[in-house]
Amino acid sequence: MRRLIYIFLAVSAFTACEKKLDIDPNQSISQENALLTEGDVKVTLIGAYDGLQSTTQYGGDINTISTLIGNTEDIRFTGTFAGLADIHKLEITAPNLYATTTWAGAYNTINRVNNVLSALDKVTSSQEERDRIEGEARFIRGSLYFELVKLYAKTWGNGDNGTNPGVPLVLTPTTAITPESYLSRSSVAAVYTQIIDDLTTAENLLPETNGIFAAKGAAAAMLSRVALMQGDYPTARDAANRVIESGVYDLEESIEDLWFTFINNGGANPGEYIFSMTVTQQDGVNNMNTFFGINTSAVPGSAGRGDIKILPAHLDKYEEGDKRGEFFQPVGNNLYTRKHLDRLGNVLVVRLGEMYLTRAEANFREGTEVGATPLKDVNTIRERAGLSPLGAVTLAIILKERYLELAFEGQGLHDAKRTRSAWSGTPWDSPLLILPIPQREMDVNENLVQNEAYL
Repeated sequence: MRRLIYIFLAVSAFTACEKKLDIDPNQSISQENALLTEGDVKVTLIGAYDGLQSTTQYGGDINTISTLIGNTEDIRFTGTFAGLADIHKLEITAPNLYATTTWAGAYNTINRVNNVLSALDKVTSSQEERDRIEGEARFIRGSLYFELVKLYAKTWGNGDNGTNPGVPLVLTPTTAITPESYLSRSSVAAVYTQIIDDLTTAENLLPETNGIFAAKGAAAAMLSRVALMQGDYPTARDAANRVIESGVYDLEESIEDLWFTFINNGGANPGEYIFSMTVTQQDGVNNMNTFFGINTSAVPGSAGRGDIKILPAHLDKYEEGDKRGEFFQPVGNNLYTRKHLDRLGNVLVVRLGEMYLTRAEANFREGTEVGATPLKDVNTIRERAGLSPLGAVTLAIILKERYLELAFEGQGLHDAKRTRSAWSGTPWDSPLLILPIPQREMDVNENLVQNEAYL
């Protein structure tokens, strides 16, 4: 089977689990028979969620890589997986397994989405149902392109967005390999334009609530991240404010209530979760737990390899009495974050606390008070952490609160890049903080250009 960034055989959309595809197509569905009915489209959309849930994507690896890469100030990686060790030490090479599987998995899922979007005319039960399906598909595609461009390309504003290579934009189903299949990397600007189009459309089409699937608030929350990355603070502020003011989500009273979704909640999400990947005893793996977690008798139901230890330098950043600074689990001489101890915990993608901090930062930078003052939003998060309210805030205070509140949730690296801050002593614009285009993709597609650090 030829290895391409966006190969996807039709069978992938119709399998409930990740399997090696057999060259003999005894489990495949021919293209002409694949998407004939509304039911076929819905099954394919579930297949896209199944891809999104995989460990290579929002099942954990995207956030693990973002947290681990070059982060020697807060964490120590002691695992035996060479690919992750190299990412942590910034000794990445183009064949890196995790850079390869994250890229390939994302494009596989994007192709499932493209199949859904190509067959929307088959959804005839109602306009509402068609809108929901398109909205969910657009949310998945926009979110994955956002993760890809953050990991594999220069950050927004690091040079010319119009000429910096982003990632290939594949917007139609790939059903056969032709010379036209070998796409070049679209510019960073073009990728962001597509991301915004997908997520804006998704927000407009999705319902306010949608069970465990993407809803309107998820698209708005992701749009706030995109705008924040671009330095478009009014848009980031307004999108975050829409999520907060929707009334669909609620801040948890204590930091402890945000985690242990299986151990304490029987698999149910807390009201603060805007979007997450559901893990059950029958389906799904939480790879944040795999690497950040550890099996300890102190927390029944905990598990993990214990590969990522928290360093004392990180704990020193919390004020005395900050409950977030106490949310760690000692095991022997090592310390682990309690956020990812739950073996069957749902994998958090985005939550309401982040929206308060986004609104605070954007309002502060713009000198506005949309929804609330920056001081009020920051104090809302601080008081939840058991800290006394402040009398005034600065940008540095807001960014520190964000850093501590979202620690080990996959956002720190990208915040460092967008604020032009060093990341564990590495300059924000270092080419080493960008993953390589996988070597196997370079080998088959001469139109791809490699990132600077891997030439």
